Amino acid sequence: MPYLQLIINPGSTSTKLALYRDEEKVLQESIDHKPEDLHRFERIADQVPYRLGLIRDFMERNHIRGEELSAVMGRGGLVFGLKTGGYRVDDGLCEALVSDELSQMHASNLGGLLGRAIADEYGIPAYIYDAVTSGELSEIAGITGIPEVPRSSFCHVLNSRAMAIRYAREHGKRYEDLNLIVAHLGGGVSASVHDHGKIVDSVGDDDGQFSPERSGTVPMLGMVDLCYSGKYTKAEMKKKIRGKGGMYAHLGTSDCREIERRIAEGDKHADLIFRAQAYQIAKTIGLLSIVLKGDCDGIILTGGLAHSKLLTDRITDYVQFIAPVCVLPGENEMDALAQGGLRILTGAEQANVYHKPERKEL
Repeated sequence: MPYLQLIINPGSTSTKLALYRDEEKVLQESIDHKPEDLHRFERIADQVPYRLGLIRDFMERNHIRGEELSAVMGRGGLVFGLKTGGYRVDDGLCEALVSDELSQMHASNLGGLLGRAIADEYGIPAYIYDAVTSGELSEIAGITGIPEVPRSSFCHVLNSRAMAIRYAREHGKRYEDLNLIVAHLGGGVSASVHDHGKIVDSVGDDDGQFSPERSGTVPMLGMVDLCYSGKYTKAEMKKKIRGKGGMYAHLGTSDCREIERRIAEGDKHADLIFRAQAYQIAKTIGLLSIVLKGDCDGIILTGGLAHSKLLTDRITDYVQFIAPVCVLPGENEMDALAQGGLRILTGAEQANVYHKPERKEL
């Protein structure tokens, strides 16, 4: 019998839903949410009943019978102390998805909560897979010069790991036998080191390269002065870092298609900023190559911005001396969730059980 999975991928403005039969996508739908529909909820977790109603309507309209489902797979949220791979959504994980310090940062925390609510109705398991905060960072990788602000894994694990597994398969290798660097290029840019199947270090979208709408790392003394200048509130400063930073701050747009159009029309300033973004992404890849001591089998460029040949060519020009560069464009989140769930259902992987860490890492 084939395995049927309901996939739930909540975002800040939409909820993506899909039904998979083994690796085949049977149907997919993206439900957009009006700002006024979400602004009435004080906390992200308060959106569960609202989005749950939309999921049930999706199932009813598409004649999806819960009794026939093998599992519900939700997008992994932001929770301290997760490893890569899948987690069974139990009471402990649900509590963390609601009460953890990161729970208000992104709607992906709803993935496990919504999945558990549907799964419990039919007596089937609910899982999350490759959450943003998952990884196996070494103790040394978490140390910073400010003890109160340690580092933890923070990158687009879901798509990055899926593309690393795909790269290995297409090259006749096992993911666990390779050393890879994966750069996910989207509205935010993150990069990760995959050392024989484990993400041992990463550079998130706020501690490295700038991107279409994220500022990335900037000189810290200048940032402290800006924070205390009286010109901006705390909320406005956070928006400068995530949302209105990066190329948006320089060019008034984060749409790379528009920026490339300007470059084609001779806009030298737009070209300079675009080159600077490629330069910074390449520097991050070079930085992470040190973790592997130069023993890198491949560099993968993925995410929506990897469709830009202008960007990927400029990055490749800098980093191809480190290892062969492979461009796998797109954000394949739904496929990645379904494939992860299938590996759990078939026994190829074992789902983890969440245990709250004794000491939280920021």
